[in-house]
This record gives sequence, C-alpha cells and structure tokens, in this order.
Amino acid sequence: MLLPMLLAAATPVAASAAATGVAPVTTLAPDSEARWVPFELTPGNQIRFTMTLDGRTVTAILDTGVSVSVLAQRYATEQRLPVHAVGRADVIGGTLPVGRAETATLTIGGLTRRGGTVIVADLPAAATRAGLAGEATVDMLVGRDLTAAYALDIDYRTRRFRLLRSGRIPFAGATAPLVIAPDRQLYMSALTIGGVALKPVIVDTGDGAAVTLGAASWARTTLGPPATSTISYGLAGAVETGLTIVPRVALGNPVARDVEVRIEPAGGFSDTIGVAGRIGSGFLQRYRVLLDPGAGHMLLSETGAAAVERSTSGLLLAFAADRLRVLHVMRNSPAAAAGWKTGETICAVDGAPVTRASLATPAGQWPTGTAGRRVALTLCDGTQRTLTLRAFY
Repeated sequence: MLLPMLLAAATPVAASAAATGVAPVTTLAPDSEARWVPFELTPGNQIRFTMTLDGRTVTAILDTGVSVSVLAQRYATEQRLPVHAVGRADVIGGTLPVGRAETATLTIGGLTRRGGTVIVADLPAAATRAGLAGEATVDMLVGRDLTAAYALDIDYRTRRFRLLRSGRIPFAGATAPLVIAPDRQLYMSALTIGGVALKPVIVDTGDGAAVTLGAASWARTTLGPPATSTISYGLAGAVETGLTIVPRVALGNPVARDVEVRIEPAGGFSDTIGVAGRIGSGFLQRYRVLLDPGAGHMLLSETGAAAVERSTSGLLLAFAADRLRVLHVMRNSPAAAAGWKTGETICAVDGAPVTRASLATPAGQWPTGTAGRRVALTLCDGTQRTLTLRAFY
C-alpha cells in the first residue's frame, strides 16, 4: 500500500490515513492571535519549535508539505506508544514503512486537538538536520491536517508564527493563490518562471530549498541546463539535483529576484506525482507569510531578506566531531576541477583545526567566501591541498 503524503526537508512523501479511535476535535483559543509560537530557523531553513503532545514537550518542524502529521518512530518507541502498521509510503529515493498511532491531546500556540491519529515513520537525522553540528532531535512534523483549517501567519524576521481564524488579514501584502488540493490534500499554488506559468506547485514550509521543479516543468521554461549540482536528503537517502539561479520568479503578484532553483532528474518525485514542483522556506523567508487556503490565498509582505548565498568552493560539507566530511562535489566547480571526491574529510583550514566554534567565525564561512581567495586545506590523512574560490553559477 502506498500512502499519498509529502514529508519535509526537501523530502516529499505521500499520505492519507483514516482516523481510528476518538474522532479528532480541533479548537482555536479566543486569544489565539496573542499566542505566538517562537521558532528557530535551522541551518536547513526548517521552522523548528516546541509543542505539547499528550502532556509532554516535543520538538517539531512546521511542515505544510505533509498531508498528515508525522511522529518519529524513535519517539513512539521511547514512549511505548501502540503503533498500528499501515503499509509503505513512496518517498524520494525509495519507500519506507509507516504506521499510525492515536493521540490524546496536541497543543500548538492557540490550537488544541483532542483525539485523532498521526502517522509514525522514521525521521532520519540527515532529513531533519537532527544531531548535525549539535542540532536538536526532531520528534514530529506538523502538517496540513493540523493547520489547513486556519490562517497560518509566519513571521520569518522575528522567528515566530501563530494560527488565526481563516479570513483574517493581519498585515498588508501582495497576494498569490492558495488551495488545498482535494486529491493530494496539500497546500498548492502556482509560479511563473521564464515567462511560463507552472502549476500546481506545493507550498512546503518543511522544504529548506527555495524552489524545486520537476524535470518536465523546467524543460518548459527553456532556460537551458542547470549550471551546477547539489543534493537534498530525503527520508530514503540523498538525491542529486540540478541547481541554478533564476533572475525572476513570480508567485502571484510578488516578483522575487535571483532565486535559487533546484531541478529534479527526469522521473523524479514531482514528475511522478504530477506536480510542477515545490516552494520551500528558502523562498518564503523573504517575506512575512500568511497561508490561508480557506480564503483561497496567501499573503506576502517583503522583509528585505539577505541575498542568496552561493558556493564558491563547490564543496557541500557536514561537520562531525573534529572534521568536515565532503557530502557532494558540485558540478563545474573549483572543487570538481581540482579532483575532490565525496567522502573525503578535512581536519584543518588555513592551519587551524576544524571545531564547532570555528565554523561560526567569518573564517569558517570559506566554502562561500570571496572569489579569488586561496584556502589551504589539510585532509585528515595529512594531505595538503589549496583551493582557489571562484563564482561558477
């Protein structure tokens, strides 16, 4: 059995689960407008916050790309929750087994749900950034089933969100269409790229990328082959995509400049489920965003977000213990020209040992440093290399 659902962190899945046990009853407190929920924007551009589940505080990601909220299998096991097998879900990179568990009470800001169920599945650390460079473990993905009946007001600048009654207009901004697709039960809108209208596109706050398009949709734009490559981590592992910067992307009335766009391989997830692509938090964080599918629109107010940060090294890296491990070597990059390989490890940069503290310094930002800079890198086997940074996409 394949469940239609979309799991986040650039990890769409499919899902729809019939409720069992107590029918869910969801209410919004009279003072919900004052009940802002603070969040952290993770290094992967995911909205991470805390909520309560059956009286316990849990760490969650706000993920409108999930049709039914997902509880980590690890958490269900630790709490000895009864989990009923449902089948397998189709995910990027393969399939995975999923189950279902009943809940008593869920509370997020002014929203409370009593009864109902959640999907239970593995939430890999790579997909949620859990455990990477000290990132918090994620217990839950909060999806469409909990949020779609309301207006979701996300203020990326002040790092907080709240749930409002549908129809509220809490700030002025440009509008774009937004609906819940009756077949996929996901937030859907439309984009215009290269003068071509692309729809439907999933509005997915759990996806850290800016815009991701299926190969067929990208081909319609006639913008040519992507300039380089990158990787996204799905629930079933890593997926390589094309990567380019598009000078102009229109989402309804708003027009965004210099947007990072990822292009899935032919037959990738978007092509498979029949959507044009996804809009993620990497794009949405340019704005204060109101998602109100009940009113048929989203509202976007520009916040003056920082410009797109581009790699000048071509190395995508992960920190672990005292080293940086190469996850991917970007196509046409300085690192690719120098023969770098996935899996190699770096223990020192310009003679200084790699530490968690060093990554937070300006010197630690060398993978996206100024073009022309020469960086001395010491591999963990003692090999010395020099990499000259340059703009390549």
